[in-house]
Amino acid sequence: MTILIAEDDPVAARILQITLERLGHQLIVTRSGSEAWAAFDRDLPRTIVSDWMMPGIDGLELCRKVRARKNTPYTYFILLTALDTSAENYSLATNAGVDDFLSKPLHHARIEMRLRVAERILWFTRQMQTLAELIPICGWCHKVRDDNDYWERVETYIGKRTGATFTHGLCPECFAREMANLDSPQPVTAS
Repeated sequence: MTILIAEDDPVAARILQITLERLGHQLIVTRSGSEAWAAFDRDLPRTIVSDWMMPGIDGLELCRKVRARKNTPYTYFILLTALDTSAENYSLATNAGVDDFLSKPLHHARIEMRLRVAERILWFTRQMQTLAELIPICGWCHKVRDDNDYWERVETYIGKRTGATFTHGLCPECFAREMANLDSPQPVTAS
């Protein structure tokens, strides 16, 4: 799994980096919230482990920016803090969109367990996305069923969702078949 680390303390960043590398993860290591946001916006890693208190963009603001980015696959966000893990801090983290909240000093077994949870949740989100992308289409008339159980032409369905417009013509196979039908003698029926 590729993990974005956002940690401004060089010692804490190094410990986190070594821990995650030993667990077999690929890392993008950043030293500030601003640097982490730029790396996220560029690379779209699916997991972030961020310190809470950083200059500029802190961990909560980074999480809010990740959650607000349009057309972005779900990202699992783990917040690390040396602050008191009070109910108020849990509430602040949850309201910002944080998935998991770990206290410093970092414990190897806890981060490993949280990353296993992250992998499972990200797997399930990919499955849900796949199901959401399936378009029910009639095998006979090729109409598509929308979310309100209404069947409409493929062109209408796609046009509503993308703004695309269509022109119609014949593909080479259909053209050849229709030409063959025109060239073959038609049966004469007596009236």
